[in-house]
Amino acid sequence: MFKDLIPFRRDRTRHPLFTAEDRENIMWFWNGYLKKRTIWLVAVLGLIFLQGIAYQQFLSLTEKGLRVIFDNGAVTDLIRVCAIVFGLFALRGTASYVVPRLSTWLASGAVMEMRRDMIDHLMTFDLAHFEMTPPGDYILKLVQQAQTLSQFVGQATISAVRDFFTVIIVSGYLIYKAPFLFFTALIVAPVILFVLQRTSNGIKEVQRKSESALGGYMNALEETLSGMRTVKISNQERFERERLTVSTEKIHDLQIRLQAAQAIVLPAIDLASAFAYSLVIGVGGYMAIASEHRIDGATIITFLIGLVMVFDPLRNLARFFTTLQSRLVILRSVNRLLNIRPTITDAPGAVAEFDTKGDIRFEDVTFSYAADTELFQNLSMHFTGGHRTAIVGATGSGKTTVLSLLGRLYEVEAGQITIGGTNIRDIQVNALRQSFSVVAQDIVIFNASIFENIRYVRPDATDAEIWEAAENAEIADLMRARGEAKVGPKGAQLSGGQKQRIAIARAFLRSAPILLLDEATSALDQRTEEKVKRALKRLSEGKTTLIVAHRLSAIVDVDRIYVLDAGRVVETGSHDELLQQQGLYAGMYTTQKSEYL
Repeated sequence: MFKDLIPFRRDRTRHPLFTAEDRENIMWFWNGYLKKRTIWLVAVLGLIFLQGIAYQQFLSLTEKGLRVIFDNGAVTDLIRVCAIVFGLFALRGTASYVVPRLSTWLASGAVMEMRRDMIDHLMTFDLAHFEMTPPGDYILKLVQQAQTLSQFVGQATISAVRDFFTVIIVSGYLIYKAPFLFFTALIVAPVILFVLQRTSNGIKEVQRKSESALGGYMNALEETLSGMRTVKISNQERFERERLTVSTEKIHDLQIRLQAAQAIVLPAIDLASAFAYSLVIGVGGYMAIASEHRIDGATIITFLIGLVMVFDPLRNLARFFTTLQSRLVILRSVNRLLNIRPTITDAPGAVAEFDTKGDIRFEDVTFSYAADTELFQNLSMHFTGGHRTAIVGATGSGKTTVLSLLGRLYEVEAGQITIGGTNIRDIQVNALRQSFSVVAQDIVIFNASIFENIRYVRPDATDAEIWEAAENAEIADLMRARGEAKVGPKGAQLSGGQKQRIAIARAFLRSAPILLLDEATSALDQRTEEKVKRALKRLSEGKTTLIVAHRLSAIVDVDRIYVLDAGRVVETGSHDELLQQQGLYAGMYTTQKSEYL
């Protein structure tokens, strides 16, 4: 049982204290976020240096004070020594107030920039990356790991630098006063270095597992909370409770193992320190007794006080080092996020201007979500500019994927897609997507008012434009009734139809030249559907409109219909032409019509 708590006992392989990747990550953080703050960092180091000098002067004055006492010196000399000591500690106290304030300001500023860069970089990722990575992983990096780094750099690292200066300055003074005694005490240094070496790899390994477990716990928690309606109606509270409990217990066990790996360092240093003190007392006492050495009681006492000033910060440095090993894991995790490169980017020479009213063509397009499952092979489709074209088919036939490929949410593997004769790969991604107004199945609703949710697609829109869009989408009455009331997380207080009408209002407000409707009326009742259909028809006038529809009654008046089956175009024509063919479309329409009746 106890062996399981000390992970580094299992692996006797010697590992470097800092790997090449550790050094690379440290330099990345320094060059990217700290180097520009060099002037302020030098100021902090200057104050820390003054603190170390204050310690050294305290030792010197302590020895002088002891000599005044032992040698029956004047009281005025003793008062003077005491006053100077008080002044030194007042100076050190002032520095102790300024240094944490300044270092926290510097560290939080650096990490704020890093977090901003992470957010900016995150926005460039391909959609496929988000579909493969649980949201809890991003939350872990952006929130907890970034905050942990901020606290570590601003507090722990500065404290470690202060302790390092103290050790160096005080050690230098002790070497000056009694070099033999100092190097006698230094005999324990190899023991401390050995313990740090042995714990380093174990701490990193457990920290990696701990971060992974915490990310899994956040993902499970996000899934449970976002799906609470399903949890409640399915009576699965017990299952979710057990699932989250297992994750919590795993984190608990890893934290214990991490603490066990770190805890062995301090007792080892304490034992080594005790041995050093014993040596100094024994050897120093003998030297004070022997007449041939110039060491007296004042020197021995001062030296012992100096050792306390060395070993106590040395103990803190050892604690810092064990913490550093775990923080290097976090730094690596953050840096790896920033090293992810999106595959869908602007091609060299990509244009911002193109014929947004031109025809849209899919020419021999091949695409698959997985290597062993091909969805499209040599798919060709033609959407006439300024006309309304619908895409229908069974679930999984590839209807929504057509719209995703057009918006370059995914990249085609072969063939090309053109708008007005321009390959979409030769168009700047932002310019391409700015040309679309979209009403999709997966509607993103924010916990804000309906008014603000509509404004989302055009932050510069006037109030009149937002109200006009709401009227066209048949959502204005509800917007008046709710006022500034928030709609709940993910629009929890709204029905599916109300969410869909907000999405339609956004499309009215954006009013881009190409309109993409993905099941735009699927969540509406028949009465509201008729109103919204008329509004969408007005919206689509003069625009190239692509409509993905399951409810065929919504597309009977479009100019052209493509029927997809297993990623292939099996039929094409107008509504009347497809009915006459008595094929797949006619069968689907007849079935739906009978269901409505």
